[in-house]
Amino acid sequence: MTLERHKYDVLVIGAGGAGLRAAVEAREAGLSVAIICKSLFGKAHTVMAEGGAAASMGNVNDNDSWMVHFRDTMRGGKFLNHYRMAELHAKEAPDRIWELETWGALFDRTKEGKISQRNFGGHEYPRLAHVGDRTGLEIIRTMQQKIVQLQQKDGREFGDMEAKIKVFAECTITEILRENGKIAGAYGYWRESGEEILFEAPAVVIATGGVGKTFKITSNSWEGTGDGHALALKAGANLVDMEFLQFHPTGMVWPPSVRGILVTESVRGEGGILTNSEGERFMFKYIPDVFKDKYADNEAEADRWYEDQDNNRRPPELLPRDEVARAINSEVKAGRGTEHGGVFLDVSKRIPAEVIKKRLPSMWHQFYELAGVDITKEAMEVGPTCHYVMGGVEVEPDTAAAVGVPGLYAAGEVAGGMHGSNRLGGNSLSDLLVFGRRAGMGAAAYVKSVTAVAVSDASVKAAAARIETPFTNSGGENAYSLHQELQEITHNLVGIIRTGSELQDAIAKIADIRVRSKNVSVAGDRKFNPGFHLAFDLDNMLLVAESTAKSAIAREESRGGHTRDDFPGMNDKWRQVNHISSYNGSEVVVRQQALPAIPKELFDLFDIHELEKYMTPEEITKGGSN
Repeated sequence: MTLERHKYDVLVIGAGGAGLRAAVEAREAGLSVAIICKSLFGKAHTVMAEGGAAASMGNVNDNDSWMVHFRDTMRGGKFLNHYRMAELHAKEAPDRIWELETWGALFDRTKEGKISQRNFGGHEYPRLAHVGDRTGLEIIRTMQQKIVQLQQKDGREFGDMEAKIKVFAECTITEILRENGKIAGAYGYWRESGEEILFEAPAVVIATGGVGKTFKITSNSWEGTGDGHALALKAGANLVDMEFLQFHPTGMVWPPSVRGILVTESVRGEGGILTNSEGERFMFKYIPDVFKDKYADNEAEADRWYEDQDNNRRPPELLPRDEVARAINSEVKAGRGTEHGGVFLDVSKRIPAEVIKKRLPSMWHQFYELAGVDITKEAMEVGPTCHYVMGGVEVEPDTAAAVGVPGLYAAGEVAGGMHGSNRLGGNSLSDLLVFGRRAGMGAAAYVKSVTAVAVSDASVKAAAARIETPFTNSGGENAYSLHQELQEITHNLVGIIRTGSELQDAIAKIADIRVRSKNVSVAGDRKFNPGFHLAFDLDNMLLVAESTAKSAIAREESRGGHTRDDFPGMNDKWRQVNHISSYNGSEVVVRQQALPAIPKELFDLFDIHELEKYMTPEEITKGGSN
């Protein structure tokens, strides 16, 4: 069988918002681009970012600015963010939203005709540009349209619409190839036939999204198996702060037909309240000290905020996601949860039915059709669901280049650093636009500066042998059984609340599964064989789970998306440390690395008394790195 081969300047793995934005940028720089979809073109987790894209355009409240957005992002990440990524994001997000508008994105409008912006958890002002509750879908639609426009332009110029940019759908990449330390391409197979395919390219952009399927309950679809994280590790890149996982506070827990499906944060942004089984609006009990000056401690003030935001503090339902998720978890553990292990989220008591259907059309329609729950009349049962990973590939902020691997780039959820210990809602969509563009730009600049390296026959032979391994193993382990075991381990031992002893147990059990996974065997042939696909997904998820557990046991504090029951508070010394995961070929190794200091001009944007809540006295005295 002849190996299918392709040559491009830039290979983009992942066709969500970050991947498509990178592809656009690289193509507009004059390069040829291949876009690899594990699933179908446009079917991406980006569409799950429903509520909006955060950008300080000031269309609803002109007090907003990039400086306020930067401050909110750093607060949300508990000051573990890479300051430069947070700065670039806050400064560039408005341009990326306006750019989308010029490409055809149809945002909701204010009465003055400006792009409408709504409130969201952790954001001081209405900042999320939105399209009802389907913003991510509109961004994907717009990006797809842009890709097609570029192809049509190429068709007119070269006589072939796919001459310079081509989408390879339903294709799995099993490894990224290097020669002499530099990126040379990638190897994989067609999911339908199992036939292998080689891409030669001097630059690869990883934009594969998250790791949700490592856990039992998740908002992620089947694609979210941590492929990009694992591919980067195996290619020699590092992962940063993999202990930080965001359990979105409001995933549906009942009925079973919608278990894990997100209830967008915009439901709370529009006035939805959380109550326990006793009818208590419980979030007032869970406002951390660091947020007490920003959030109302009584229902009267919280309710007034919706009409007068300048003179009232925010409702505690709009605290950052990690705080809300922990509060819900605490209520359930205390026996004040619903019958099915969640709490109630009700928007029907504040907003008329016709307004809910207009502002939250997808929420109303999908839960009514799929679950028989009418959110205009009744409460939803919700609880935390694994949604987003803040940890990811360690990158250079300005170029999105993976540290230590020339030619490798990462953007979107697969990249780490931007969100610190917790992502603010709405920051994901603007993040993937800002750094998707920068990844495409960085890859293009790199390609123009180097000579492409050919993939060696030895590399091809080794990659082909690894794909064949599940079929040559006999009488081995079942990938489905091992995946189920892994999910139980992560759910029970590496979930929303962690302890040192449980994490140690998890590390040992993950190591055992890794040993057994070497003997995974697959029956049948490669065509339409889901067991074959899972064999590779499992290997990726094991690397992700190991990175998460080892990073989590090393961080002896609770911060953002990482909660240690045995170390319940934040520790300002731990704020100065990132955890860097690398792979030595047999196991993940985690080391500490100093967090870059915030420059004085950014340091001075904060009130000194607020910084005292997060930083050591020495850091405060120094007053920034300049």
